[in-house]
Amino acid sequence: MTRDTTGLPMRPLHGSPFVFDPGALCLELLVTGAPGAYAHYEILHRPRDLADWLALSRLRLDPELIGVTEAELGAARRLRDSLWRLADARTGGRPLPPEDVAEVNLAASRPPLVPAMDAGAGRSWVQPAGATAVLSTIARDAVDLFTGDHADRIRECGSHDCRLVFVDTSRPGRRRWCSMERCGNRQKVRALRARREEAEGPP
Repeated sequence: MTRDTTGLPMRPLHGSPFVFDPGALCLELLVTGAPGAYAHYEILHRPRDLADWLALSRLRLDPELIGVTEAELGAARRLRDSLWRLADARTGGRPLPPEDVAEVNLAASRPPLVPAMDAGAGRSWVQPAGATAVLSTIARDAVDLFTGDHADRIRECGSHDCRLVFVDTSRPGRRRWCSMERCGNRQKVRALRARREEAEGPP
């Protein structure tokens, strides 16, 4: 997995902005939309939308130096939707859908982004680059995640009204929420309210 932790700025329609770190590059792509009933969350409408998202992702790519065609935009959405179904199967204890595994493998089979190191031992990516290389890098991260030591730690947020998916890379492996800022704190408030109501008894 790509391990440069950054966190994505999230601005929900309801509630305060928060930072979400799903723990893996491939899971970051899921916040751009979803298949089926969640299609109204789609944000990748134009090629530039994908380039702009890549600047926010842990890849931290310059959107002016990433070329995205309409075909690559479609490929990005297909890869993302396959990753959603794979994550849903993994968190639900079901076999991975073969057609979605094939979609990830297809993207991963292409040349990825080229890593580079600067004099300060910092890591970056060679740019300009095309979106196909970006999608290959994301797909290879997915292969690492779904076949690696943390595959059994891919989880959906524990809140009843949140479907954000993350991989728990913490040592104790007890992460339950997409973010303590959001769902973790909301759960704390609900639990506190329930304890108070229980202590007060019926009216």
